[in-house]
Order: sequence, then structure tokens, then C-alpha cells
Amino acid sequence: MTDAPTSSGRGPAPTEELQRAIGGPLLFFYVLGDVLGSGIYALIGVMAFTVGGAFWLSFVIGVSVALLTGFAYAELITKYPQAAGAALYTHKAFKSPPVTFLVTFCLLAATIAAAGTLARVFGGTYFESVTEGTILEGMSTTAVAIVFIIVLSLLNFRGISESVWANAIMTAVETVGLAIVLLVGILVVVSGDADFSQPFDLNDGNPALVVLSGVALAFFAMTGFENAANIAEEVREPSKVFPKALLGGMATAGVLYMVIAFIASMVAPIEDLAADSGEGGSLLTVVQAGPLAVPDEVFAVIALVAVTNTALVSLVAQSRIMYGMAKQGIVPRIFARTHATRRTPWVAIIFTASLVCLLLATADVDRLATVTVLFLIVVYGVVCLAALVLRRGSGVDHENYSAPTFLLYLGVVANVAILIYTAIDDPGSLVWCGGILALGVVLYFINRLAMSGDPQSIDPAELTG
Repeated sequence: MTDAPTSSGRGPAPTEELQRAIGGPLLFFYVLGDVLGSGIYALIGVMAFTVGGAFWLSFVIGVSVALLTGFAYAELITKYPQAAGAALYTHKAFKSPPVTFLVTFCLLAATIAAAGTLARVFGGTYFESVTEGTILEGMSTTAVAIVFIIVLSLLNFRGISESVWANAIMTAVETVGLAIVLLVGILVVVSGDADFSQPFDLNDGNPALVVLSGVALAFFAMTGFENAANIAEEVREPSKVFPKALLGGMATAGVLYMVIAFIASMVAPIEDLAADSGEGGSLLTVVQAGPLAVPDEVFAVIALVAVTNTALVSLVAQSRIMYGMAKQGIVPRIFARTHATRRTPWVAIIFTASLVCLLLATADVDRLATVTVLFLIVVYGVVCLAALVLRRGSGVDHENYSAPTFLLYLGVVANVAILIYTAIDDPGSLVWCGGILALGVVLYFINRLAMSGDPQSIDPAELTG
């Protein structure tokens, strides 16, 4: 009698493959949830201050460049459906451990700076609205932000099990907040109180350069779509489903952001939006300026949920990236050490959280957001280039999506152009990026020296996939 089916029997053979349970609609909402995060809650005021009433035009450019990068990701994800993402694509294209390290560390640095951005937003206007009249009233933004990072890091240490339902709930809460802003805009237009001239006003200077000055911040709001690479092995017919869901989700989020930006500009005075540029509470200013009776505390709580969700994801990601780099032998092995009972990378968590707190004590929302974008633009530009380079090989043995070639070239050019302009426009942020990257390079070479005589050292070129 047979207890279990064999490969020659009628039953299914054992398999280690993940179940392909995700279809097109679910993948679309997954991507939408990744992109539709807290960036729009954080940066409206900064963009109004930087650009003027027509800051929605910066979103047009930022969304367009992000979509160009999305085409490269759509091709590479369907070619190599593994979770290593940009590091994997870079390794396959260039076969260079230092280049792979550079891209991976840029991703790490971007998540660190993003967490700092969001922590400062958490400790700003939204937090003040919720804590008014309590013993927490009057706490400095920096102090609240640091405590926020410490608390989330403790949750990260304890172990975080993400689920589709939890992600859906958080996304729903964030979307409710944006729906409130949309409703405010509709009511203002219907009542005849909308200022349709303000969304076309720009700050003094060359109009094109003024609009470009806000593109990096708009780009920040569009990040997150690259996380879709992590579930490629669980999608049914990925070569057919992924391009539509990925690009469709990005486009939907981008259009929503542009509409929200236009509404904010026609509802609230630009000087009021710009007044919140350092505190990240400008969407609350929009709601307050509209006719809809939404308690400040309610909208502020919605915004805080959105910020918390995205910040927690950033903290988890940065510690896991550091852990993965240590396991590959790219940075000192100590960062791969896990807690005996919690099984979480506690050394990596402490190190990355400390870097976030250091940034919080010395930089503002605008600077941190720009640093995030500078690092991500490097990664996105390399991914577009990798997509072109990997077309020269023998290809893969399964069907995959092929993006229009001219869009990939345009993606490389657009990312490089934004990188150069942002670096020239804000050289201070470039100095910050250089300092963070220098720390990574030091860790890389210290590790190479320390492990040069280790017969069990891991070749950093040996990435999975």
C-alpha cells in the first residue's frame, strides 16, 4: 500500500514553488497600495513653497519619469521573477560586485532617508493636531520623530508578519484621506469658490526651471512600485499580467496625485500651504480651507496612519537589506546576526535606526526627501540601463514582456537628467549623499580586508538567481 503519491503515480509531485494565487486585479491594487503611500501627505507644502501654485506640473514630470522606469521593471520582473530586484538585475547585467554593492547600498540609503522624512512628517502638524490640549502638546518635531523611529524599530525587532489584509486596511485608510480631499475639491468647485488662477501661478524665475525644482519631490511620492518584484513568483501568467498591473497601478496613483495637487492649489492659499512646508501638514490645511466639516483630529489620524505604515515598511526593508548584504559578505558579518528568540536581525535594526535618528537630528523634510530621491534615481537609471544590456544575451527560457526600446533609452536619459539637475539645484543634498555613501564604501572595504583570509568568505557576486 502506498502512503503518498510518487512522481509516477496519479497524485501531484512534491514542489517547492510558490503558489501562483495572484491575478491581475489583486496585483493592480497591490501596486497601487505600494505607490499610494504617505508621500502626498508629506510633500504638498514643500512643493508649494518651492514651485508655487503650479506645483502639480512637477507631478506631471515626476510621474512620467517614474512610468518610464516602470517599463524597465516590467520587463526585468517578467524576465527574472525573483525577489532580489535591482541588485539581481545589476549583477546579471554588469557582473561587477562593486557595482552591485553600489546599487544595493543606494537602495539601503534611500530607505533610511525616506524613514527620516516620514518621521519628521509624523512629528509635525498632524501630530500637533492630535495632541493639542494633552501632555504631549509642545513636543519638538525632532523629539517626536526620534521616539517614533525607536518605537517602530522595537516593533521591527519583535518581528513583523505582513498580511494582505493588513496591507489592504492601511491602504484603505490612506485612500479615505485622499477621497476626503477630492470631495473637498468637488464641493469648492460646485460652490463657485475655487480659485482657478492659482494653479497656474509660479514662483519668480525661469518657468521651466521652477517646475523642475519640484520634480524630485514629486518623484518621492511615486516610489514604492519596485516592491512588486517581491511577489513575481506568486503571480499567474506574470508576462501578461505584470506589465498591465504595474504600469496601470502607477498611472492611477500618478493621476490621483496630480488631481490632489491641483485641488490643493485651487482650494487653499499658496502662502498657507507653503507655511506648512517644514511640518508636512498641508493636506490638513486644504481640508480646513474647504466647506466639508471634517474634524482636524480625524484627518490628522488618517495621515498619521499613512505615514506610520510607510515608515514601518521602510524600517523593515532597510534592516533586511543590511542583513542580506552581510549574508552575501558585502558588509561585516555582524549585521547578519539574528536574535536568539525573536529571529530578527537586531544588529542591522540598531545600526540602521541609529542612522535614521542621526539624520533626523540634522536635516529637515525637504533635505531628507531630496536625499531619498537622489539615491533612488541612481538605482532607477541603472535598472533602465540593465534592461537594455540584458537584451544582448541569449534571453530566458520563458515568455517575458519586452518594453519599447526607445522608452528604456528615454528612461536612462530622464533619470540622469533629474539626477544632474537635482544635484545642481541642491548641492547640499549631494554632500549628504556622499557622506552616507562613503560610510557604505568604508564598510565594504573593511569587510574585504577582514575576510580576505577567510576560506568561508562569501563571494558578493553570488546573488541568488
